[in-house]
Amino acid sequence: MSPVRWADPERQRLEERVAATELAWLTLEVEVETLRVEIDNFALIHHERLGPLYARIDELEALVAEAVAARTGSPEDLCRAVDARRLVDELPDLDALFDSVRQAEERASQAVGESDEAGGPAGAEQRPRRVRPGKEAQRLYRELARRAHPDLSTDPAEQERRSAFIARANEAYARGDAAALEVLTEEWSTAPESAPEWDAPDRGEWLLQRLEWLSARITELATEQVRLEGTAMGSLLALAPGDPDQLLAELAEQLLAKAAAQQQELTRLLAVDNGAPTPAPRPSSVPRPSSNHQESPSMFQQIPTVQVENLPADAVLIDVREQDEWDAGHAEGALHIPMSQFTARLDEVPEAPLYVVCRVGGRSAQVVQYLVNQERQAFNVDGGMFAWAQAGRPMVSGSGEEAYVL
Repeated sequence: MSPVRWADPERQRLEERVAATELAWLTLEVEVETLRVEIDNFALIHHERLGPLYARIDELEALVAEAVAARTGSPEDLCRAVDARRLVDELPDLDALFDSVRQAEERASQAVGESDEAGGPAGAEQRPRRVRPGKEAQRLYRELARRAHPDLSTDPAEQERRSAFIARANEAYARGDAAALEVLTEEWSTAPESAPEWDAPDRGEWLLQRLEWLSARITELATEQVRLEGTAMGSLLALAPGDPDQLLAELAEQLLAKAAAQQQELTRLLAVDNGAPTPAPRPSSVPRPSSNHQESPSMFQQIPTVQVENLPADAVLIDVREQDEWDAGHAEGALHIPMSQFTARLDEVPEAPLYVVCRVGGRSAQVVQYLVNQERQAFNVDGGMFAWAQAGRPMVSGSGEEAYVL
């Protein structure tokens, strides 16, 4: 027979309180770590599927704002255009975005049912997957945390060893890898226990210290749980905790519809005939553009304008955008003279009818006005390179990669 453990009632209540608090701590530890894993994986899939769509919508909003500002010349519209442009990184192709969403959904469908174990299908490790550790993984992780947590020791060297071990357990749990957690559990089975024996004289003091630590840890975990649930991804995941994939599909559909509507609005704005601009004094030189390529509306007298489809086959095309815009994509054979350098390089301009292009027609209008003042024959390409791309005209990039309008 094993000896009966006698203790005074106060000590027994303390033992029970510590045991109950430890169970609450371990349960919350698993819940918070599970939530963190789910949010991290959801964020990866969200970025893969919807990131390009958000970027496209930001770009379209900037283009619409710039098109409005180029037509009205309103200071308020110009400010809105500048603010919108600051949010933009690049302009992906809308059709490619539809394809990318479909491809992402196909990859997500193929990932369903795939094994989490090593040696899975080639490329599976590069595909973001939503992982929820199973009950066996949770049980093993809880047991490891109970036995190997660094705070169960006061010896610095032992704490360091335990921290390294728990880090390995956290990685395995993040993958939902129950097999790896089982191996780690067997590995720790030979580790010495740091808690005093049940009948040791310092057992009572250790129990009080343990209770204090557990209470503090539970508070920290509860705070972290609230923080995670309040993050953008946590709040989004809370809308459909049982089926986040369906939520992503619905969001993608909404964003694609919004992008298509903005595309139609931009096409409508660019198709509107230029109205008579507000007269203003003729400039003696061409103003420099801002660093974000914001195009000011034409505020000079009526200037000669030509539509992209009406450009002569032998047109001398002058691109007045900045270097990074030119490098991203330009018409092959065009002459590149940035507006900021135009007056200094006027002698490079051929003695022929000139067709000037920028991104949407604002800067080129100013350059054409300058050339007209110099008694040169010049035409503004209405809609700029954006209209050029919309018309399906060929473009090349400075890097040799696929060209696009920046």
